[in-house]
Amino acid sequence: MVEPADRPSTAGQRLGAPESFGVSTLEPGLRPPAQPPGRQVSIRVQMLDDTQEVFQISQRSPGKVLFDLVCVHLNLTEGDYFGLEYQDQRKMTVWLDLLKPTLKQIRRPKNTILRFVVKFFPPDHTQLMEELTRYFFALQIKRDLACGRLICNDTSAALMVSHIIQSEIGDFDETQSWQHLLHNKYLPDQDAIRDKITDCHRKHVGQTPAESDFQLLEIARRLEMYGVRLHPAKDREGTKLSLAVAHTGVLVFQGYTKINAFNWSKIRKLSFKRKRFLIKLRADPNAHHDTLEFAMASRDCCKIFWKICVEYHAFFRLFEEPKPKPKPILFTRGSSFRFSGRTQKQIIDYVKDSELKKVPFERKHSKILSNSSMSPQPASFRSQVPKEVIQFLVSPFILSLIYCNYAPFSFLGRFVHIYRHFWSVFNSSLSRYLNLELLCRSPASDDSPLGSPHVIVNGSGSVNGQGIGCTGVLGPGQSPEGRQLSPLTSPLLTEAGYVRNDDEDEARRKKFPTDKAYFIAKELLTTERTYLKDLQVITESFQSFVGKDEVLPDSVKNLISANYDPVYKFHQGFLKEVEQRLAQWSGRSNAHIKGDYQRIGDILLKNIQGLRQLTIHLQKHSECLVELERACRSSRKVETVCRDFEQQRVCYLPFNIFLLRPLHRLLHYKLILERLCKHYPPTHEDFRDCRAALADISEMVLQLQGAMMKMENFQKLLELKKDLTGIDNLAIHGREFIRLGCLSKLSGKGLQQRMFFLFSDSLVYTSRGMTPSNQFKVHGQLSLYGMTIRESEEEWGVPHSFTLFGQRQSVVVAASCASEMERWVEDIRMAIDLAEQSSSPSTDLLSTSLPDNSKSDSGAEQESEEELCSSRSSLERQGHRGNTTVHVCWHRNTSVSMVDFSVAVENQLSGNLLRKFKNSNGWQKLWVVFTNFSLFFYKSHQDDYPLASLPLLGYSVTVPCESENIHKDYVFKLHFKSHVYYFRSESEYTFERWMEVIRSATCSTSHSTRKDLY
Repeated sequence: MVEPADRPSTAGQRLGAPESFGVSTLEPGLRPPAQPPGRQVSIRVQMLDDTQEVFQISQRSPGKVLFDLVCVHLNLTEGDYFGLEYQDQRKMTVWLDLLKPTLKQIRRPKNTILRFVVKFFPPDHTQLMEELTRYFFALQIKRDLACGRLICNDTSAALMVSHIIQSEIGDFDETQSWQHLLHNKYLPDQDAIRDKITDCHRKHVGQTPAESDFQLLEIARRLEMYGVRLHPAKDREGTKLSLAVAHTGVLVFQGYTKINAFNWSKIRKLSFKRKRFLIKLRADPNAHHDTLEFAMASRDCCKIFWKICVEYHAFFRLFEEPKPKPKPILFTRGSSFRFSGRTQKQIIDYVKDSELKKVPFERKHSKILSNSSMSPQPASFRSQVPKEVIQFLVSPFILSLIYCNYAPFSFLGRFVHIYRHFWSVFNSSLSRYLNLELLCRSPASDDSPLGSPHVIVNGSGSVNGQGIGCTGVLGPGQSPEGRQLSPLTSPLLTEAGYVRNDDEDEARRKKFPTDKAYFIAKELLTTERTYLKDLQVITESFQSFVGKDEVLPDSVKNLISANYDPVYKFHQGFLKEVEQRLAQWSGRSNAHIKGDYQRIGDILLKNIQGLRQLTIHLQKHSECLVELERACRSSRKVETVCRDFEQQRVCYLPFNIFLLRPLHRLLHYKLILERLCKHYPPTHEDFRDCRAALADISEMVLQLQGAMMKMENFQKLLELKKDLTGIDNLAIHGREFIRLGCLSKLSGKGLQQRMFFLFSDSLVYTSRGMTPSNQFKVHGQLSLYGMTIRESEEEWGVPHSFTLFGQRQSVVVAASCASEMERWVEDIRMAIDLAEQSSSPSTDLLSTSLPDNSKSDSGAEQESEEELCSSRSSLERQGHRGNTTVHVCWHRNTSVSMVDFSVAVENQLSGNLLRKFKNSNGWQKLWVVFTNFSLFFYKSHQDDYPLASLPLLGYSVTVPCESENIHKDYVFKLHFKSHVYYFRSESEYTFERWMEVIRSATCSTSHSTRKDLY
């Protein structure tokens, strides 16, 4: 180890706080970049900590040489997030172009000071791999707060300043904190919220500077003005606006309020002409203009903003640095400017793939020791410790047992009794030689899919170990609920971020119970968590949303509250019991190894008997659905409020589906208990309770089965009503939905894609309309009464085609494949039989004034498959959701039946999975919910809404082949065309369950093989 006094010159000595250390991944003493020969010029650069450094460069050196000198001086690997800005002769702030000679840009270097600042702000600070990079980002946030650029409310401002103070002076001391605030200005109006700042600071006891940086960035990244640099402009009407650029695209602000955003995927071209900045959008039938024009102060202002837009787009959207354009022979047209440097993907891949040595860095303003894994040790440290003890401590096996922080500056002899068989032997000898504090922390998650607590050495490094429970020992100034896991080793970084080591899992495989019953019980736990979140959408989110406007009739509001709130409260207690039992079962509590907790039937029996008392409320849920629909029909305001609520991120499915969740949950309990009873031998102690619980839940399902099937059909008709325009009276008594999907209709213009909807009395065909909500416009209706069907592939020469002969017209359609045609023909024949058995022909579904469809047949705008697969944009789409089942079938050219929907109701699943993209190296831990033919992705089960979704219709699920080099257990592969995803589960049982439920979404069910679903 290198002593602090003997360390070579690094960025830390410049910062001037010898007692405060952090971590960088660049070794000191790197050679500066090569420079062309010529006279040396001195350039002054102001750093983010307000110190200034002078660099010598050749007068012919490009800007990249100066920038690389700064990064080498700072030992900064992730330097491409930063840039050098300065004021030119026009007093305009511009970025130093890395490709042009520095002195051609800076005319008077002696009078110019360049500022080293953050240039590209990533959406998620966990993408920053180095502690040093996060430290510089924290300094940038601190500067933006002080100058009033980062606008936020008082609560956020006080919380951010409290984290800054915690990183600078450490734990709260009233006198010291007050004096520090008096002598340092963090906010323009700091005095007004000084009390708020100190109140927040009190809560950060024990938080290290690195943790404070992490928490500061976590708060800042959620602010609307995070990373925003406003460029004044005016629209066509002369309204004063501001333009900005972010990782998502171009933003428009009015004052400090964002009023519009143009995603990169929607922008076709960015350009400027004199004072006018032009944004050309991709063709959109709903947009009034495909070119937006903004007037800026001058051509130079336009060019400056255009350049930063080009750089932002390249940095966040491209996989690698764009190559230079070939020089034209005669003359040039347009700018030759291009982005220079590594893209974000290249930075992440480089840091992830490189084994860079970590060296200390120092914080200028911090007066405390940073809890860093590379904090220097005295040279005599190793000589005082026996070799055997050192080997014992650093052995992989022992590292896999310890879940603690190692802090070399703490008290002697303080140990945590982590693993009784080892520490009882070595505790006495270690306390004589080492100055350690082992602080045991509780696991980050009770159901981590592949392992277990992390070994945290000094709060920064992490080695995954065996899942051994331990009892936490609190240090001075710590509270049981106040101490959080180090952000440098939080699940956000090590599990769901981009720095996961792909080869950890075998070494860190935790000692989960191998009994299949444990994983069945764990499925109960994970799905119960999702179910409770779904109930929360009704009992909390919906009721608070409709309560703002008070447009929902009190009778409907009281009906929903009276019948869902008791169910929600009951399942809260049920979930706590299941969580406690699973924690004991997996060995994460203080229970004995051979306790009476390796069972789940007793809890299920007790709670299902309690659930029977709520049957009267469950029977009322169908009435809630009917009354809510009746209120929407009678009041346009109620309909608008309900539609607006469905656009909220927390409502990730049609709201009516949430209303039926309690009925669906009964089926899940029944299936889980059937699996348990099938697994247990009759002599098992849990078998009797499981069989009794199965009898009770089967009786409840049988009692509610009729209402459940009727409500599912009614809910599906209501959902289709929102997707269709030009149709009346869809949800009427006696009509049943059978199948929807995509077929090609043969007309005078050839085969045209159409969306067909098959009901028990009629067949409706539509095309995707031009409305803002992308609804499907009805083209025609065929009555099933008296209809005949004939295969006509030879007659028309169209593969997989058949002809439908109705009473008034005939239609020739073609399916995408033979199996799809078989499903359609089977269902249509069944529907014809149902129509023949009815007493009268079907009623007319079409609106009386249906618009002319002849012009719109071939003009329907189609989204690309990439846009549909861009799950985040699907979830955040304004207006009607674009990832409904109907839209997915349209894009994937497939179909689904009511039987498929019924199977999907049974096959709902939740849990942690590791996801890997086709061209990525690491695995990303996510909480995944499968429902409604889609996968919904969350960071953790505690999140209120999904981050992204993946509709699975049309996808294939397989096991990776040998050539794909996925040398892991329990991995399955999802692929559709060029889209490939790999997912990894924790056990053989969970792997088989995920394969089973996903196959149910990707393989349509035939009516001929239909079993009794209930």
